[in-house]
Amino acid sequence: MSEGIGEFRESQPLTLGVELELQLLSRRDFDLTRGATDLMQALDYDERFGEIKLEITESMIEVSTQPQATVAGIAADLAGLRETLVALCRRNNIALCGGGTHAFHRWPERRICPGERFDAIYQRYGYLAKQFTVFGQHVHVGVTSADDAIWLTQALGEYVPAFIALSAASPFVDGVDTLFQSARLNAVSAFPLSGQCPPLADWADFLDHFRLLQDCGIAKSIKDLYWDVRPKPEYGTVEIRVCDTPLSIERATALAALAQSLCRYLLRERPAFDAEGLRHVARYNKFQACRYGREAQLSEPAARRQRPLREWLDALLVTLAGDAEALGCGNWLRTLAERGAPSDADWLRATWERERNMNDVVRTASERWMGEGDAS
Repeated sequence: MSEGIGEFRESQPLTLGVELELQLLSRRDFDLTRGATDLMQALDYDERFGEIKLEITESMIEVSTQPQATVAGIAADLAGLRETLVALCRRNNIALCGGGTHAFHRWPERRICPGERFDAIYQRYGYLAKQFTVFGQHVHVGVTSADDAIWLTQALGEYVPAFIALSAASPFVDGVDTLFQSARLNAVSAFPLSGQCPPLADWADFLDHFRLLQDCGIAKSIKDLYWDVRPKPEYGTVEIRVCDTPLSIERATALAALAQSLCRYLLRERPAFDAEGLRHVARYNKFQACRYGREAQLSEPAARRQRPLREWLDALLVTLAGDAEALGCGNWLRTLAERGAPSDADWLRATWERERNMNDVVRTASERWMGEGDAS
């Protein structure tokens, strides 16, 4: 067994866990604030809904649900975590917000959280660690074997653009409209082990690959792998890592429904996928989804053509409808198929057009996430 990777802990198939990285804001100007360590010291919470913990900088906090068999369980945990954290933040005059980036913060002002792991990241990656003050949703899906985890990690690679487009919530960086729907992933892409999982036959092949990285001094633990999708052996899951943190827990729950339904379909049908062909277009398709969201054009190497992501996504949601109903999350999946509903990135741009002030854009987004005021 490779040092840095423990035994794969088998879990119940299709169990779910969701992690959300959240923005901590000053209620004075709605810029990011350095409040994470103080909040954690003041936290009195029994973890009934999951964990609340520090992230890389003092302007972030991470919540993670309990493992749940159903999407309804995820929705309940996220609601409980939000209620707990909102109450704590109000007592400390801090606001919370979703979204993949803060609209106007300056990365040099960020402070790395205390802790051996965070300090090691900063020492290794320098300023990239502070620029990594971006906010994502990770979805864990349980699998029954290590070999299934590797197969599913690769099979999900084709669907990365769907998760990016449906979660896109980061159009602004440094107070500027980037023209991207999801600018957050540009920060993630700067890390050397980001991107697609390489072609791997099974768990033994994965361990050989990791030993190579380890022997060459590239990776020490699985946390060094910033892959779009990666196995998580200590949980017995496959982790989807490309989503922006949405502006609401309802959208976060719907993305968990997509992940559970898609994994059920893939494990049930075992469709063939062209790993070699995908390797040639994965980076481009990811760029398209980040840049254009649902209006992206996907490259399909087998057919040697481009196809509108919106058309492909509509077909995918129809394909998954039966699996979603069998899992009891059809209502959540259907919210992602609503054609007239704006993406979170579109909502943020519309808010900017109305407010013409970035502070008010963040304030309104914060009210939406916290369930305050009229942030519709």
